[in-house]
Parts: sequence; structure tokens; C-alpha cells
Amino acid sequence: MTDSSEPTPDGGYAGAGEGLPATSDEHATTESHGLPPYESVKRWLVTTNHKDVGILYTVTALFFLVFGGVLALLMRVQLFTPGAGILSPMGYNQTVSTHGLIMIFWFLSPFAFGFANYVVPLQIGAKDLAFPRLNALSYWLYLFSGLLLGVSFFQGGTFSGGWTMYAPLNIPTYTPSIGASTAILALLLFVVSVTVSSVNFLTTMHRMRAEGLTLRRLPLFTWTILLTVWMMLFAFAALLAALVILSSDRLIGTTYFAASSPGGSILWTHLFWFFGHPEVYIVFFPALGVMAETFQTFTGRRIVGRKWFIAAMVLVALQSFVVWMHHMFLTSINLQIKTLFMATTIGISLPFDLMVFSLIYTTIKGKVRFATPFLFTFGSLILFIVGGITGVFLGAVVLDYQFRGTYWVVAHFHYVMVGGVTALIGGLYYWFPKMTGKMYDEFLGKVHFVLYFVGFNLLYFPMFVAWETPRRVFEYPEALTIWHQLATVGGFILGASFLVMFYNLTKSLVDGEAATGNPWAYSTTAEWAIPSPPPLENFPGVPSYRSGSLDFLSGSQATDGGEMTDGGTLTTHDAHEAHADEPESHASIWPFAIGVGAFFVFLGLSGLQEGSFAPGIAGGMYLTLTLIGVAITSVSLVALGREQFHAPTGPFGESWPFEAIENTKLGVWIFLASDVVLFGAFIGTYVFVRISAGWTGWELVPGDPIPGLMNTYLLLTSSFTVILALVAAEKRSKWGVVASITTTILLGIGFLVNKGLEWNHLFHEGIELSANVRTSTFFLTTGLHAAHVIIGLLIAVYMLVRAWRGAYLDDERPLEYFGLYWHFVDIVWLFLFPLFYIL
Repeated sequence: MTDSSEPTPDGGYAGAGEGLPATSDEHATTESHGLPPYESVKRWLVTTNHKDVGILYTVTALFFLVFGGVLALLMRVQLFTPGAGILSPMGYNQTVSTHGLIMIFWFLSPFAFGFANYVVPLQIGAKDLAFPRLNALSYWLYLFSGLLLGVSFFQGGTFSGGWTMYAPLNIPTYTPSIGASTAILALLLFVVSVTVSSVNFLTTMHRMRAEGLTLRRLPLFTWTILLTVWMMLFAFAALLAALVILSSDRLIGTTYFAASSPGGSILWTHLFWFFGHPEVYIVFFPALGVMAETFQTFTGRRIVGRKWFIAAMVLVALQSFVVWMHHMFLTSINLQIKTLFMATTIGISLPFDLMVFSLIYTTIKGKVRFATPFLFTFGSLILFIVGGITGVFLGAVVLDYQFRGTYWVVAHFHYVMVGGVTALIGGLYYWFPKMTGKMYDEFLGKVHFVLYFVGFNLLYFPMFVAWETPRRVFEYPEALTIWHQLATVGGFILGASFLVMFYNLTKSLVDGEAATGNPWAYSTTAEWAIPSPPPLENFPGVPSYRSGSLDFLSGSQATDGGEMTDGGTLTTHDAHEAHADEPESHASIWPFAIGVGAFFVFLGLSGLQEGSFAPGIAGGMYLTLTLIGVAITSVSLVALGREQFHAPTGPFGESWPFEAIENTKLGVWIFLASDVVLFGAFIGTYVFVRISAGWTGWELVPGDPIPGLMNTYLLLTSSFTVILALVAAEKRSKWGVVASITTTILLGIGFLVNKGLEWNHLFHEGIELSANVRTSTFFLTTGLHAAHVIIGLLIAVYMLVRAWRGAYLDDERPLEYFGLYWHFVDIVWLFLFPLFYIL
């Protein structure tokens, strides 16, 4: 049922079961492609299906919500009265730090991406994400990164320097425990998971939309995920650079963030907040998408000013990367720059004003049904308005001097971030029937909302009144005690509300009323056009919006990316003909195995101190864990590459502007875009540190540029031989391919040998990695590039073995994809060589 018979921007649909091809249980089981049943633990270890992965993300994120929530309640108990409480000072610092890290990284975004995994492919008419095994891999890396954070509590204490990890508190001098290093490595592993997921989602949304579903007509939730993932791709790459540098400071002794290094503390702040402020919108945009979907569904009308709503989101996504310095108004940056960033901070609020008014006007113009999902999303809008208004104070330089570092910031931050969580809870209720096939208890849902909304405001609003309380400190003036006690009571009410939610959803899952394909009136997106829960392959035919609304085509009706002749005759094969003998795969154990291996690698590396493992049993244990992890990861990666796995293939209906680029090639390009930011952050770090130390007084570490020049020639020649391999494959010359790849490998090895000789010479001259920030920047930046070369060589060796067996003669595309990566690595060196050897 829709609110209008006319085509809607979201495509509309014919209601589930109304004239659509039948989707029976028999279809779901016979097309399971080897997946064990839902009741089997094995299914959840091997599944790559986007719906299963979405459920895994959602359940795991809720676990971390409980984890972080318990830490928050410990903090509130400590703050019930000023002074000492149930936690020691160091215990309180660890609790504050890990609460922030867990909620921001391991709960908020993963919770939203549980919905994104489940819903986005359904909304765009795709059978799955572009790279299903990478989707499973991103989840397992996320899970094991969280487990790694949990382990850090048992390694002499976890990180205690605050969730922002400001320098120099983030180096071993001030946070010396192994657990602190483990927490940072856990976050680094989480960022790797995010990068893998970002590449996957962007490729899917740009390449695999149903026919007629142009970008303009995308559902608003999918639009928010699209913009979120673009922000994640670049923002998390900057955070990855910061974490790699921080890990090297802690594990191998570089001195980037040491108190004695020029600009060290400011450098971390720049790197972190270049990520950190887009992260606010990365967290809030999916919540905004849930608000847009539910407002449309429960008011019975489309979002007012939809195209301007989308334009405002795009503008915010772009502006999010030019406001980070408003977090640095208390630092030594000059007043002119502060004023500029004050203007950009105020400016980014204007598009949000448009979106807020759009939601309000949609509510006024519609006929509201106060179901549980709408209560939560409408409540989220109210909370976000409060958070936005109080945030304006922090955007003004003069007021920020007064409020920065106080509970005003804490209250504002939670009204924005937890306000976004409120909408996501509404999304959980909204899509629960679709994900489980069961309806939740509406009465208990409304009880949850009342307790949640009362508890939330009782917890956070008193913090505005008690704003003079310093952040991250449990000592405060006794006159503010009553406000902190109210906040503690509110915290426990908020926590109790989630007990109601868990009881409601668990009870409903076990014996709740069966949900229809569409339990909501006026919902217009594609996920409501199919049974609840959806079958394994999602749709009973090929989704198409060619008619202006959603249809499921089969046989010769389906274009599946085909074309119409001038006379209107369809020129395509049957939609299922091309891959009838190769159905999509949905199971692989290797993503899980890689996650296990990565867990052991990072846990083992946490034992590094000054570049070596400690002598004795403890050091031997960490070394053993590292070697076990490397072995598991290496074997699993090779097995993953050899596995016969059939991902969804094209051509697809809508792929603008990437119609001529296949999925894997686009995925490589997107990954390289994030790598550009990674190396850009490293190069920017070098330039920043050098300017801080004095550009002209900076002594180059390598006294002789000849080794660098030789390496330049080696890499440029190796790029040429990669091209020769591609040409040989096109000419079906097996030995030409083998010879070209072999030459590329030899040239790459020559680069590494020459680099090793150069480093060995520098070490013998007493130029150590930890000597000063000059040596740290040289060794770490060129070492990162060398690591990329090593990865490329490992891939090249694998490809050489396959080429020897006759691969790539019928399909040379893998050589092209490898060439893109290898050329990128060579181009990076063309920047590093003059910076570190000549200028």
C-alpha cells in the first residue's frame, strides 16, 4: 500500500504477494547453495549472505552497547558524590576511555551498518553486496578487534588516556601498559574492517542498482549510507595513518608524538580531528536515514523538499572535512585560522536546518501514526535539535574558551550522538519484522520509549546545568552534587529501558505474531515488497523500476542490463541464463579464519617494546602468538584466493557513472583512493613536522640520494614490465606473461634489497629509527611504502604460479587490477624520493 498511485522517488512497489511471482519455502531451501540452517552455529561462521552478516553486525553491536553501558553506569556511580568512589583513579580513567572508544567505534557505526548490510541491497534491488566474502571479512575483523579490546583489560590495564587519545598521553611514557598498546592495535584492526566494508558498499551502490533506480531515486536511507561510506573511506584512512604512527611510537620506538618532538601533540590533534569531525556525521547520517524512512512511513507522505534534503546531506558530507580545527580553538593556532574555522562550523549547521525543517513540515502535513519506530525517530529529532543548538555555543571561539573541557561539551556531545542512537533504536523496531518475520509487542515498545526518553533527559540535561564540572574528572564542587545524582538516576532508568527492549525482542522472536511482508501502511521501499524474512536470493524475479514503480521481471521481460533497440525490441538474454550453472555462493570459512589469524597477529604484536619482544616467557608467548597469527592468516588468504566462489555478476541495471567498469576494477580504484589519503597523511605529517622544526634547518637522513635514485629506476621499470605482462596476455602468450611477471618480481626484490642495504648502512652509522623525529619520519614513511611493495610482490608470486598454469590468457583482467595497484605504489615513490632525498 502506498500513499499515492503516482511513481515515488523511492520507486514504490507492488505490495508483497500482490501479483508477484511466488516465493516459497521450497525455493529458499533448494537455493541455499550449501548454507547450513539458521539453527546451526556453522552457518554463522561460514555465511557471506548480506542478511546474515547484517544480523551478526546488529547482535554484536548490541553486545558492545551493553559493554559500554555497564562502563557508563560505573562512571555514574563514581560521580554520585564528589571524590573517591568504587573505582580507583586509574580505573576511572580506563573506564572513561574505553566507554568512549566502545560506544563510538564498536557500537554506533556497526549498529547502523547492521541495518545497512540487511536493507541496502534490498532497497537497490541487488542479490547481495558486490564482494560477499569481503563483507563477511569486515564483520569478523570487527568482532575480533572488539575481542582484542576486551583482552586489553587483562594485560596490566587498558588504555587510560581518554577516547581522543591525545598526545603525549598516548605514548608509553604516560600509558605504559601492554594493554594500552593492545587497545590501540584493536582500534587499528577495526579501521581495517571499516576500509574493507567501505570499498564493498561503494562498489555495490554505484554498480548494482536495479534498472531505473537512478541515484536521484535512491531511497533516503540508502542515500545516507552512500554518503556515510564515502566519508568513512577518507576519514578512516586519516585515522589509520594516525594509528599506524602511534603504534610505531609505542611498539618500535619512533618519536612522532613525544613531548620533545616539534609539533607532536598538535600533529596528533590534526590527524585525529580530521577524522573525528566527519565521524560525527558518519554516526548521525544513518540515523538521519532511518528518520527519513520512518517519517515517510508513519506520516503517509513523502519527505517535503526531498531533492533539497539530499542536496543538504551532500553539502554536509563535503563540509565535514573543513571544520576539524574548531576542536582546536584552545591550541596555539593563530586567530585568523580560528576565525575561518568558526565560519565553516557555523556554515555546516545551515544544511542541517533545512533537513530539520523538512522533517518537521513532513510531520505537520502528514497523518501521524505513533507506532514505536516513529516515537523513537521523532524523539531523536527533538534531542538532535537540543544538541545542535547547544553546539552552536562551541562553534564560537570566545564561548569555546569557556565551555571546552567542561560538562557542557559532554552534554552536547551525547545529545547529538546518543540522539542518533535513539533513531537507530527506532530503526531496530522498524526493520525487526523484516529481519525476523515476527512482530514485536507494541505496548512494551512504547514502555521502552517512555523509560528511554525520560532516562535520557534526566541523565544528560542536568549536565548543562552542572557544566562547570571538568570532563573526565570525578572531583567536582559539592554544590553540583544534586545535578550529578539526578544524572546517575537517569542513567539507571536509561539502562533499565534497554532491559525492556531486550525482553520485548527476545519474547517476540520466540513466540511473537508472524509478520506479513509489509506490516506498515505507506512504506514504499523495496524491502517491503518481499516476504519477511526475505528468501536467500532476495527477490522472486529481477527487480526493475523501468515502469516507474517496482516490478519483478523474469525471462525475456528482464533487461538485466541489456539495451533496447531504436524500435523498442529487447536485446538481452534471459536474466538467469548467463549464470544458471554458476549460482551465487553464500558460504566461505576463510573470512572467519583470516579474522582469527589477524586477532593472533595483533595480540602478539602488542608485546613489542622498542622494536623487540621482552626476554623470558612473556616475550616468547607474544612472539609465538604473532607467528601463529601470521601462519593462519597466510594460509587463509591463499585458500581464499583459490576458492571457487561466485559473487553476483553483471551487467546490472543502473551503474552510472561506472557502466564501463566492472566491480573488481571499481573496488580497486576505491581502495586506492583510501590509500591516497593514507600516504597523503604520512606526507602531510612529514611536511608539518619539518615546518615545525624549521624547514631550512632540517637535515636529510640519507646523505646520499643515489640509492633512492636507483630505486626510482627499478620501480619505473617494473611498472613497464607489468604492462608487458598485460600485453602478452592479450596476445595469449603464456611465456610472455610468465617472463614479464618474473621480471617485475625481480625488480621489486631489487628495490627491497637496495632499500635494505641503504637502511643497514644508516644503522651502522648510528642513525637509528628512534634517534629523533627526522629519522622516525624517514624510516616509517619509506617503510610503509616498502610494506606496500612486499604486498605487491606476494600477489605477483601468486599470479606467477597461476600464469605458469596458463591462467590470464582468456581473462587478463586480474593483471590489469594488479597493475593499478603496482603503478600506484610506484607513483607514491615518485613523491617520496624528492621529499626525503633531495628537497
